[in-house]
Amino acid sequence: MRRIATTLSLTLLALACNVAQAQSMRPGLWQVEQRMSGNPELEAAMAQARKQMEAMPPEQRKMMEGILAKQGIAMPGSNGDTGMTVKVCMSKEMVERMDIPKQTKGDCTHEITSRSSNALSMRFSCKNPESSGEGHYTFSSDTAYEMRIALSNTHEGKVQNTTINGSGKWLGNDCGTIKPVN
Repeated sequence: MRRIATTLSLTLLALACNVAQAQSMRPGLWQVEQRMSGNPELEAAMAQARKQMEAMPPEQRKMMEGILAKQGIAMPGSNGDTGMTVKVCMSKEMVERMDIPKQTKGDCTHEITSRSSNALSMRFSCKNPESSGEGHYTFSSDTAYEMRIALSNTHEGKVQNTTINGSGKWLGNDCGTIKPVN
């Protein structure tokens, strides 16, 4: 589960680095769906985490799903699925500042490499855990986008590469229990 937590943290960083950078995004609750590929070890770890969740007694599983849900995370349920859904809250102030929800852990830096009215390219790097990546986002409106992120991280001295494909959609003004990252 620690491996999954690290991967979730890196994935959230990659997502959060960019969600706010569209030139016209709506504040509120966003749902980001993503699928990871290209990293057999990560895919095996996701499958193992899914099996562990399925094997939990119903009360324990419900509690774990509740903990994840409070953080805006839903793990996939189907066998072999490497995706997850993450909910992110974008405050009005963040959108107005075109601010980036920043990863608070990991000593990370972010750089926008190009931006147009409907697209954004960026790169990031983190020192703890060591990771880096590049992403490209295409916005179809102020309520939807597609993304592709190439992520490279080091785990137990071995470089691992993962590709994340996904999409984001605006769910509404009310973030409910999901707090803005900043």
